[in-house]
Amino acid sequence: MGNRIVKWLVLLCTILLLSACGAASQEKVLKKVNDKWAETNGYELNASMEIKSGGEPRNYDVTVWHTKPDFYRVEVVESGKDVSQMIVRNADGVFVVTPTLNKMYKFQSDWPKKNSQAYLIGALAEDLAEDKNLVMKEEEKAYIFEAATRNSYKNSMPHQVIKVDKKTLLPTSVVIMNDVKEEQIRITFKKVKLGVQHAAKEYAVEQFTEQNDTQGEQATPAEKDGQQEQDDQEAVGAEVEYEEFQTHYPVVNWAQLSNEKVVQEAGMERVILTFDGEKPFTVMQQPVTKESTMLPVSTSGDPVDLGFTIGAITDTSISWEKDGVAFFVASSKLTREEMVEVATSMTISSMK
Repeated sequence: MGNRIVKWLVLLCTILLLSACGAASQEKVLKKVNDKWAETNGYELNASMEIKSGGEPRNYDVTVWHTKPDFYRVEVVESGKDVSQMIVRNADGVFVVTPTLNKMYKFQSDWPKKNSQAYLIGALAEDLAEDKNLVMKEEEKAYIFEAATRNSYKNSMPHQVIKVDKKTLLPTSVVIMNDVKEEQIRITFKKVKLGVQHAAKEYAVEQFTEQNDTQGEQATPAEKDGQQEQDDQEAVGAEVEYEEFQTHYPVVNWAQLSNEKVVQEAGMERVILTFDGEKPFTVMQQPVTKESTMLPVSTSGDPVDLGFTIGAITDTSISWEKDGVAFFVASSKLTREEMVEVATSMTISSMK
């Protein structure tokens, strides 16, 4: 009887020891990953991003520069289209630049501290460190972390799986999933180079406006006339785009459309949707206009990554531009996460 008790005690101690080793192993790996990702003085990376939510899948190429402490430059280009957007953080603030529309918005914001971005490896390190329920699995050549998201769409996409190469301890992919763990966004890291630092001037946004000014100064009168003619033609093109403008509606089960009206303003159509219920809000949308020059426009709130574009969010509103349409959502009842949920669900469909 005594021998049997001893055997059970030995077995129990072995199980506890193995469990402790497993926990220590996860903790050790996590510390190494966090140290490597978060402590680098700077990095460059290239990644591809596939967004599967909101209709047809879309693919983007993402380039990131980061120089400590707070300089960032992120460029997102939609594959196969001349559509790009850039978010820059430098000593003057945070800027969102859309070259195709000649638009530049300036924020006084602490981005990206408020919202993690899956293509910023420092933010991913914080995601891993903050999740008390983090789960690590081990494959032959990779560590797999299952973690909660902390980004702007964490309500609708709360789960993420981060794959890390065992040899390099660098991320190879991030998969972001909805509440039933269906894949919504996949980011594949093609190249991550640590220890790269860029000079402050490389983060300056003046280079965008200077480029436009230089082109204007060097143009001959004939070229300027030609440019004016081109601008006139673009205005005509904008009218064609305006004629094809279609109303978008949010696809959220708690939204109840109570009123829809169309307002004509400066020859352009604006659609206003009103939603009632416990969480009332208003959606305004109209065709995007292209600016003649790129000058920074100060805006309140923070930049917010919606996946398909970068918008601006405050405690009572969110605005963004997508596929030639400018959107604005206002509400005193919705949280920031709920406004993001509305924004990411907008699609050309009916509320029925």
